[in-house]
Amino acid sequence: MPPPSTPDLAAAAVDPDETDPLAWGSWTRAFQLLIVGALVVGVVLRFVTTSPLWLDEALSVDIARLPLSDLVEALRHDGHPPLYYLLLHGWMSVFGEGDVAVRAMSGVFTVAALPLFWIAGKRFGGARGAWLTMAVVAVSPYALRYGTETRMYSLVMLLVLAGWLLLDDLLRRPNLARLVGFSAIVALLLWTHYWSMWLLVVVGIALIVRLVHAHRDGRPDDVRMARNVILAMVAGGIVFLPWLPNLLYQGAHTGTPWARPVRPTEMLTFTLADLGGGGQAEAITLGWFVALLMATGLTGRGLGGAHIDIDLATRPKGRPFAIAIVGTLTVGCVVGYATGATYASRYAAVFIPFVFLLAALGLAQLSRRPLMIALVVLLGLGAIGGYRNVTVDRSDARRSAEAIEARADDDALVVFCPDQLGPSTARVLDGRYDQVTYPRFESPDLVDWTDYTERLDEVTVDDFARDLLERAGDRQIFLVYSTEYITHEDTCPALFNAIGAKRVPEVLTTTTEAWEPSAVALFDPPET
Repeated sequence: MPPPSTPDLAAAAVDPDETDPLAWGSWTRAFQLLIVGALVVGVVLRFVTTSPLWLDEALSVDIARLPLSDLVEALRHDGHPPLYYLLLHGWMSVFGEGDVAVRAMSGVFTVAALPLFWIAGKRFGGARGAWLTMAVVAVSPYALRYGTETRMYSLVMLLVLAGWLLLDDLLRRPNLARLVGFSAIVALLLWTHYWSMWLLVVVGIALIVRLVHAHRDGRPDDVRMARNVILAMVAGGIVFLPWLPNLLYQGAHTGTPWARPVRPTEMLTFTLADLGGGGQAEAITLGWFVALLMATGLTGRGLGGAHIDIDLATRPKGRPFAIAIVGTLTVGCVVGYATGATYASRYAAVFIPFVFLLAALGLAQLSRRPLMIALVVLLGLGAIGGYRNVTVDRSDARRSAEAIEARADDDALVVFCPDQLGPSTARVLDGRYDQVTYPRFESPDLVDWTDYTERLDEVTVDDFARDLLERAGDRQIFLVYSTEYITHEDTCPALFNAIGAKRVPEVLTTTTEAWEPSAVALFDPPET
């Protein structure tokens, strides 16, 4: 085995110390029942939410419903690799395109991850570790949100967890089947989300360090094993090469035009808030509570009673998880500043499984009474986040669509400013009315992110308003708009005023606190 200082990403998967005073014998039926109850609730909540689809979800559906021959070109203008969209395309062909149906695939991925979390927890802490990992994951607001979102992040978490388990098997009992499986996981991750690259960089560096140590210490079996795993990673990367031209095009022309590189402290706070379920006080408290458990898992060793021994040099069991988390964030931060790319907490899906496992390791250091208190806090705050995930609207799309439907004639003209409001609201309107987007009168079903800000600069508000009024003729105009998009802070109010200069506006709805807020104004034609 490598020395403790070696960044071995599978080192946490060691046999539990049966002499540990906190081992399974101190467990009680009450803990099991509490966790089982949370798991049942959590599984149900992974398939329940009342919100309409928001922008990213609606875009996923609109891209995935395209003929497969058009999928690659659509993604070149969107900025993602294709695997998730291919899977969603097949899923919708079987289960349909309703909100519940398209979100259920993500729910299936998160449920499929549960037995893998059990296995992972058992490897570092026996049955106790398995149960505590279930407690962390059961009603995690992060897992619940992305289990009910039509995006690829639940798939990413599933693949990362499967990859870690295969890597651990390879480092202890290598064989050809596991090498092939690990190589396939590497390829699947790359074809699912680009932030997987930063995690794989960290894993690759750790394996190279392990190889160097094994060679230096004269351990030929470990040298061979590390070399084969590295080659398996390379093979998985080669499978991704056909997509590389599209990645380069996306990197040059698409992205998040409203965003900027994110500082490390912002990465931390954004991630912890999302880990707890959002920006509410309870969510932030839960995020930092999980961080405290992670710190305990990294540095602490339970001594029984109320005593935990803290080793600031970190414990071997927790060190690999911390390396994966901090290393991925560090690489992502450096790349962000080098290329102008941004960070969103949903990208953390590539290392969140390690967050859960490290937090469970922290729980494992607690004795009976502190553990029960910690579980009540963890599951209680998680349940609050789960309730909010069910009840809070992610988008004002349904509200906007209902306001339009209540007043619109069959030939009404609906315009979206910014175009980012189009996919979610157009989905609810279901093809009714004449729908266009600012600035190019394009269909609201898709958003073309190619050279986005440059394309906005090519059009003036006055010219668009003139063409819009001409297109409308004597028909109603409904403006679905928002002032909260950085790229359109001044544009959409200016468009409102430009139309209002020719027609009297009537504001039908105002924005709410939804993630995707929008308002609706009606401009009736002048009386003749």
